[in-house]
Amino acid sequence: MEQIKGGVCAAAGFQAAGVHCGFRKNKAKRDLALIFSQIPAAAASVYTQNLVKGAPLYVTQKHLKDGKAQAIICNSGNANTCNANGMEIAEGTCALLAQQLGIPAEDIIVASTGVIGQAMTMEPFQRGIGPLVGALGGCSADAAEAIMTTDTVKKETAYSFQIGGKCCHIGGIAKGSGMIHPNMATMLVFVTTDVAISPALLQKALSADILDSFNMISVDGDTSTNDMVSVLANGLAQNPPIETEGPDYDAFCQALHAVTCELCQAIAKDGEGATKQLTCTVTGAADKSTARVVAKSVICSSLLKAAMFGEDANWGRVLCAIGYSGAALDVSKIAVSFSSAAGQVDVCQNGAGTDFSEDEAKSVLSKDEIRILVDLGSGGESATAWGCDLTYDYVKINGDYRT
Repeated sequence: MEQIKGGVCAAAGFQAAGVHCGFRKNKAKRDLALIFSQIPAAAASVYTQNLVKGAPLYVTQKHLKDGKAQAIICNSGNANTCNANGMEIAEGTCALLAQQLGIPAEDIIVASTGVIGQAMTMEPFQRGIGPLVGALGGCSADAAEAIMTTDTVKKETAYSFQIGGKCCHIGGIAKGSGMIHPNMATMLVFVTTDVAISPALLQKALSADILDSFNMISVDGDTSTNDMVSVLANGLAQNPPIETEGPDYDAFCQALHAVTCELCQAIAKDGEGATKQLTCTVTGAADKSTARVVAKSVICSSLLKAAMFGEDANWGRVLCAIGYSGAALDVSKIAVSFSSAAGQVDVCQNGAGTDFSEDEAKSVLSKDEIRILVDLGSGGESATAWGCDLTYDYVKINGDYRT
């Protein structure tokens, strides 16, 4: 497997575009994105568990009942959530795009992100969809920009890999900076691949993958109303179709996980107001579930996140988060270390503090990527979760997000 350029356009037969159509006042900011496959593709999605959902999610769920799609359209700046005309807008968007592309409206995934409960009309879509289709090309950067809200950087990646002697490609773009919490899904992510795989196995691969990728990141403990991860697989790599589990399916899952994990880390690093990316790796767990629960509990701790911002090696906050995680474990076996490019400092052994240098710990925590290493000492399972520190700027950003 090799990392390549191209994002969602790295796979054969995919094009993308992004334009400004008026959802945002800033005309220099693209706010409508499109991803298009030249042929119908197998499709799979996972959705937020928030009971309040944006209208686009309901429309997409309906469209993907047959496991097929050919295009993804997404606007930023307005979530199309809690609007009386939300379904009308989402379905109307698909109808307009279908007319422009010459495909059935039912083959379109629709998504929105932005302010919840803000009035919305079809006018921006009517104005922007024609130019959007006209701008389709082999670069995903404009689409990656058009889905951003408070994100400060574009998030895209791609890989090439082999299946059945054929060179295959997979790539993705993502948006996510705030309202990020492990409760699937936790952002908007669009992945494309030219692998030939059945819709059923594509859905199985995605649903399994999120348990160790998008369900293992947290910025602020808030699960959005519009979160969705969608994958299109058009089969143009011409590999032997993956219709049963086996080596080819495993190779695809590995490539999918490479894309999703990289996007997870990009989202965590770009958390609203963040100055440090945090990675918590739990080892020595009795089972996978325990490892995941503990890693997520640590990465979600507001007190720990604040300590990391202050470069304070307050390891007691790690133990505290482990203790209320709900996992069954032996506290007397726990070890904790902090690690970064400046080195590693062991701060807890056998559930108790060690005699470590505060100056050394400060140096380790001064870097912008911090690893929190937890060994439960009770087995061979492990898990990793990603997050960021909690800063003054997070409050500033969200204090006037709507206005």
